[in-house]
Amino acid sequence: MAGQTITAESLGAEFQSMLMAQPGPAGREKVRDRLREVLLDPQFVARYLRDDTREREVLYEDPQLGFCILAHHYRGAKDSPPHDHGPSWAIYGQAVGETMMNDYELLEKATEDKPGKVRRTRSYRLTPGVAYVYNEGDLHSPHRTDSTRLIRIEGINMEKVRRLKYQEA
Repeated sequence: MAGQTITAESLGAEFQSMLMAQPGPAGREKVRDRLREVLLDPQFVARYLRDDTREREVLYEDPQLGFCILAHHYRGAKDSPPHDHGPSWAIYGQAVGETMMNDYELLEKATEDKPGKVRRTRSYRLTPGVAYVYNEGDLHSPHRTDSTRLIRIEGINMEKVRRLKYQEA
């Protein structure tokens, strides 16, 4: 696709093809690898991660597989508590700024009434061009000390999913 303008729709079609050819974690790794390339495309970043991009903006929702490509523009410092993506997976791809990501080990399952307990196992930086896959059940939390912009792919639109809460032990 060298020389062609990458759009959310063309990227969605690429991702759909990859995920249909290799369902599951192997296909997600291919999507992550392609996203890494796209995150370094200044035209794509300028088009979809503008100053006026909202904190959560759905760019593409696949009509067949249900995955979403989202743009995120977080203004200023922001932390998220440990979480998973419920029955789904996600890929975080950093485009601008830096996110400190933390991974966790589950110590005690969450219930509707009580948050689960987790222990941090690893911390690492997401910088422009870096992307990670979080499969179903993977617990993580982003920490941002300044404004950031990223592309996130969700296996399903998480706006429609209720998730359980977790806290560090």
